[in-house]
Amino acid sequence: MKIDILLGLQWGDEGKGKIVDALTPQYDIVARFQGGPNAGHTIEFQGAKHVLHLIPSGIFHEEKINIIGNGLVVDPVVFRREVESLGIDISTVRSRLLISLKAHLIMPTHKLLDAAQEESLGEAKIGSTLRGIGPAYTDKASRNGLRVGDLLRHDFREFYRTRVNKHLRMLQGYGYSGDLKALEDEWFDAVEFLKQFTAVNADYHIDMALKDGKRVLAEGAQGTMLDIDFGTYPFVTSSNTVAAGACTGLGIAPARTGEVFGIFKAYCTRVGSGPFPTELNDADGQLMRDRGNEYGATTGRPRRCGWLDLPALKYAIMVNGVTRLLMMKADVLSGFSEVKVCRSYTVQGREQTELPYCLNDIEGLNYISFRGWQCDITGCRSWDELPSELKEYIENIERETGVPVTIVSVGPDRSATIYR
Repeated sequence: MKIDILLGLQWGDEGKGKIVDALTPQYDIVARFQGGPNAGHTIEFQGAKHVLHLIPSGIFHEEKINIIGNGLVVDPVVFRREVESLGIDISTVRSRLLISLKAHLIMPTHKLLDAAQEESLGEAKIGSTLRGIGPAYTDKASRNGLRVGDLLRHDFREFYRTRVNKHLRMLQGYGYSGDLKALEDEWFDAVEFLKQFTAVNADYHIDMALKDGKRVLAEGAQGTMLDIDFGTYPFVTSSNTVAAGACTGLGIAPARTGEVFGIFKAYCTRVGSGPFPTELNDADGQLMRDRGNEYGATTGRPRRCGWLDLPALKYAIMVNGVTRLLMMKADVLSGFSEVKVCRSYTVQGREQTELPYCLNDIEGLNYISFRGWQCDITGCRSWDELPSELKEYIENIERETGVPVTIVSVGPDRSATIYR
């Protein structure tokens, strides 16, 4: 068996949680491969809304195993709150959820460092969620990290303290002189809660599952344009959000990967700082924001909105090897008289479809326009029910990208999903 990968193709917030939840019945295991509590995967069903930050989006399905992979950074405090908010008996969650021994932990001082470093940047802030993600990944790369497996050490407290002391020296350089005790008390309580869950060598576990014929879905967080290597650096996250991140974040060989599902919105959004070529600072952008409820599931920050960017989408398809496209939030564009798509850029006076090294080098955008669809499509449940204008819009994307759009989402609920 091969492992399928599902990830975002834009700047995150594409709707990955809903689609993972919808696809989970076809799989035996759902495994998150990167990111941390900066992710916000929203799932709606039976009139209830759930936002997941660390736990894979298959957690609500019976008899499905969910794995927090080694590529994540886990905040025990956030983890505990999330488990307790699921509305599922904790013993049931424990039976469905495994945690990689190699996943790194976010410590209280990581969040303090995150805030101090972001503040020191002044107007050059990158838009961090201040969840401690960057400092935790920094410690991982510099070989000073704390991992889930370290919780089993007999000298764990001393091991923890050596890392905290290093952070405190760094914080002094930023002028911090606060008291950690309250933060640490909550953190250590949450660590004891986390230790009630089964920690495994997730790489071996997934390998055996594949050999046994089990179907595995790797779930990504954030989006391709936020990848540490291939995104709009330095306005990116601290992990590899692309398909290759599933290999390093779960211990999967490239040859064992199968389908790559690429999720994108019918338009574009971005949270925080950084270049966004098709951003609309007008009534159309505000209408997208209001209709799409474009406010961060993790931070609550309003998302910047704009038309679909085809060069960026085709770039994301290329670096991920996407085999199927999944379009989200088509319903949000209902009612626009005209729907635009950026077909190419003008760079140094010439038209190009290749993503430039720096998006700030883009001098102009070249759009194509489509007739908008005026009807409410949230009740549609088949391709034949969709308006011809939306079909034309989707078919143009398929021609431009060379990849089929196999799912069209027409509303937030699990049921509002059209399979082609």
